Amino acid sequence: MKSRENLVRLKQFQVNEKRRQLMQLDSMIAEFDRMANELEMQIVAEEKKAGITDLNHFAYPTFAKAARQRRDNLKNSQHDLAQQRAAAESLLSEAEAELSKAEMLESRDRTTREAETGGRSAMIG
Repeated sequence: MKSRENLVRLKQFQVNEKRRQLMQLDSMIAEFDRMANELEMQIVAEEKKAGITDLNHFAYPTFAKAARQRRDNLKNSQHDLAQQRAAAESLLSEAEAELSKAEMLESRDRTTREAETGGRSAMIG
């Protein structure tokens, strides 16, 4: 039953790929968080330097406005990635369940083959 062994290897590959995708999403979320925090520090520093924290003030620093927009975009992207991660987690659990089923089928087939070959060798010998 070579096909069962191939099926198990395929399912194992799929599980590994899903895990890799989860790790990649985690690292992207962490990187976006780090970048957003750096932008927040730059915003605070720019506001201190200008002495203006009111966004609607005519002299509010342009750099701080742009940094706020970038930070907000990063936070939105981070939120989207978190949703993608939740979907990827469910796909991983499905892939793990399929792998488990494939491994059980392969194990059952192996046991059956061993029983058949064991019975034949006893009859020959």
